[in-house]
Amino acid sequence: MRVEITNDLAMIGGKRLSDIVNDNPDLLVFPDCLGLHNDDIGNLHICSYNVAYDRIFTGNLMGFVGVNNTLLDITSRFARGDEDYFLPYILIKVFCPNILNLKHDISRASVFDFLLYLFPHFFNEAMRQGLFKEYCHFEHNDSRVKGTLDVARHIKRNIPFYGRIAYNTREYSFNNRITQLLRHTIEYIKVSYWGRGILSAKETQANIRIVADCTPNYSVGDRRKVLADNRHEVRHPYFTRYTALQKLCVAILRHEELKYGTAKNKIHGILFDGAWLWEEYLNTIFKPLGITHAENKTGRNPIYLFADRSDYVSYPDFYLKGKIVIDAKYKHVKEDKIAREDIHQIITYLHALNAKTTCLAFPIDNDRETNITPVGILNGQKGYVALIGLKIPQECSSFEEFVRAMECESKSLENKIKPYLYALP
Repeated sequence: MRVEITNDLAMIGGKRLSDIVNDNPDLLVFPDCLGLHNDDIGNLHICSYNVAYDRIFTGNLMGFVGVNNTLLDITSRFARGDEDYFLPYILIKVFCPNILNLKHDISRASVFDFLLYLFPHFFNEAMRQGLFKEYCHFEHNDSRVKGTLDVARHIKRNIPFYGRIAYNTREYSFNNRITQLLRHTIEYIKVSYWGRGILSAKETQANIRIVADCTPNYSVGDRRKVLADNRHEVRHPYFTRYTALQKLCVAILRHEELKYGTAKNKIHGILFDGAWLWEEYLNTIFKPLGITHAENKTGRNPIYLFADRSDYVSYPDFYLKGKIVIDAKYKHVKEDKIAREDIHQIITYLHALNAKTTCLAFPIDNDRETNITPVGILNGQKGYVALIGLKIPQECSSFEEFVRAMECESKSLENKIKPYLYALP
């Protein structure tokens, strides 16, 4: 058994994530745009196995991955024992905040249940591009002929002749494989444990009604056929956000198949990039304060390093022009020491945005307090450099207690950062 586990882990240990994903479509990774935006997500390793110490080491990736009969559950570094409240909390906070107000029994959750939390976000993002529309083939049997005759079907259905003719058409339709997939996913989520809470947001409900109206022929018995029709990823120059949504819906409907694997030596599971999740979580705190989130993965809110050139573009994680620049880091940072590459990066942002303060924001352990720690004042054009440490509680006895503690810590951070935003230039 030990040899079998070692051999299975060798298939993922020390290999680039992008290489593994390319060969294993049943391994889902979020964000799903590996390497498209000059990030290092595709270069991450799921794990590495140290033979000398007989230990498995993991990095910033969190989630679940399986190879054959070997299942590897990767928790956040803030997990204590078997309970990892941090990962489900930031997933819910970022993608489905409305269910934090519900009675939430995290012991019933698994990593695959986290897929349900992601659905409203990806669903609404895609629907903002409009309801998906594509050419579909339709079979008709009436007297209003306007397509290609189907002789075989006509003979089978219309002999003796009663005035109807069998014919086929190809036309644009909202009732297609993608909208049918969305409808099946919605109906599946509705009957899940947290289903109605997950889908309760106003925007989500409005979009659900649109999908339901355009799929009147929905039948739960067609689910296998709908999944078969979605074996190939949708690639459309306009409906770009439907690609990730399609993958998510297929994963939700193929829950058990993905969980336990379907073929020998195939890698399956779900992984989240911790750095990406941390940045998205911080946005839930900073956005209400008017701080801009520069999203390099969507190309929104860039800054330009030159006054007369637009080809030198950069994306600080968060900024408020003339006030503050914040770089999110999901890693260990010493109390008063910033890594060389990080300090150069945030100083560049500070100068380009004419900001007064620049900070690194990172999570800290239970033995420290949420605080903004000064590092110093820069020479030259001046500028205040600081560290933002957000405490992650690790002594909570339940998920509800963890939620209350995290809300207190985020409120504390909000209050401590406000003076930097509203101070006079």
